[in-house]
Amino acid sequence: MTRIAFILLVHKDPEAVVRQARGLAASGDAVVVHLDARAPAEAWRILQDGLRAEPGVALVERRRRCGWGGWSLVAATISALRLALVRFPDATHFYLLSGDCMAIKSAVHAHELLARDDVDWIESVDFFDGGWIKTGMQEERLTRWHLFNERERKGLFYASLDLQRRLGLRRRLPADVRPMIGSQWWCLRRATVERVLRLLDERPDLRRLFRWSWIPDETLFQTLVRHLVPREEIRSRSPTFLAFTDYGMPASFHDEHHDMLLAQNALFARKISPGATRLRARLSDLWASQRRDYPRGGDGRRLHDYLTGRGRIGERYGPRAWEVGGRVGAGRELLLIVAHKRHVAKRLVGMIRQQGDPAVFDYVFDEEAAALPPLGGFERGLVKRSRHPRAMLRVLFEAQDLARLAFCIDPCRLDLIQDLIEDRTDLRILEIATRIDDAYLRLHAQRLKLADTDAAGLDLLMPTLRRQFDGESRALGEAGIARHYRLVEGAPAEDNAKALQAFLDIPADTALDIVRTPHLFDD
Repeated sequence: MTRIAFILLVHKDPEAVVRQARGLAASGDAVVVHLDARAPAEAWRILQDGLRAEPGVALVERRRRCGWGGWSLVAATISALRLALVRFPDATHFYLLSGDCMAIKSAVHAHELLARDDVDWIESVDFFDGGWIKTGMQEERLTRWHLFNERERKGLFYASLDLQRRLGLRRRLPADVRPMIGSQWWCLRRATVERVLRLLDERPDLRRLFRWSWIPDETLFQTLVRHLVPREEIRSRSPTFLAFTDYGMPASFHDEHHDMLLAQNALFARKISPGATRLRARLSDLWASQRRDYPRGGDGRRLHDYLTGRGRIGERYGPRAWEVGGRVGAGRELLLIVAHKRHVAKRLVGMIRQQGDPAVFDYVFDEEAAALPPLGGFERGLVKRSRHPRAMLRVLFEAQDLARLAFCIDPCRLDLIQDLIEDRTDLRILEIATRIDDAYLRLHAQRLKLADTDAAGLDLLMPTLRRQFDGESRALGEAGIARHYRLVEGAPAEDNAKALQAFLDIPADTALDIVRTPHLFDD
């Protein structure tokens, strides 16, 4: 019979932790809570008073001071696992959670899933070749000594790293263990946990390796489980659904994410915003329910990345390039053509291009294949262009000897638009407002692989995509852009011509000819 022992790492809001632990234990499962030693004494008292009478709940008495990216989180996890093995001898699985996690499936569904597949659920990909870390520090997580906590002693952290680089100091990795990496949120079988802890006791070299590495909670268990367990007994993905912001931190989920979360192929979600009161209320009773039927939707992480334009990065404090330097420059005119339907914008660009001025380009920061002249390397790939957008535009102005430049941009790039507003360039925006019906949204979701062709899964995405499109248009209108013009599908050609004439500074009859382009707004 399946019984889960939840390893719950928390550092705040003890009243919510009491409710969370009681709710998880109510299904017959067990919970071991580790409270960060830096939490106030009152928080510890609340946990003791609130959970003392719960037979399925245990508290780790020897608490650790936990710091992001350091060994302390792994040490706290190991302490909780050792306690769970002793206190709950009938526990079959050990599931690592945080206080920000909530169930998106029922206990009966989780128990049936774990009983059906005798496997460990842990994301585990090759550390060096898996491509899990997108940018920032990668192999140096393991090959350098990390003696200081990056959050608490940032100057010493990077000074130590720089010194090791200059002296050529590198750590020797064990020859018989291939490093792996993945999400720190996992669910392991009892036998696997026992073997991992035994291996750490028997191999001080392995413990030292991870003790002085950076972010070891993403490497220790991922490496040792892969070393000890046959590949066919590992499901290399986390049973907890989470997405990331552009600073490499877990994104928060809010009230409108309820349907999307329940449709994910996961048991829990991290992290639920404290302000998402309706979402928390709807999820609070789900674990204890007997529900077995859940909607099917698209890949939630892909959808979240699409909606936010963000992704996981390797360094926590990675400043945006345009925040620390690079200007388009005063005295230049920058014209942005903003449209959800890119094919409509490109038709318009084709007509503008025939006029010869301004120089006009397609989706420079949104499409890999945007045609650009040689720019010393800036033109080679979307990632490079997007890393330093203002600097890239300045180089484009200078390389082409331009006074005016126009390009298309997706409305989701409001951060870049806002940044350009703050530049000293003369900025104008032409918004192409087109009708967006459900048929277009369905095709849009399929093109971006946000969902398969399953009708139920696509229906689930429609409200989210609709809110996204409407919200981007509203945000653009509220951005306070002085020279903001609009071409509106269905509006009189004369009205659209006036907007285009003001945007481009072209004769009225030329603008009218352009907006009368046959099928300009067609899908």
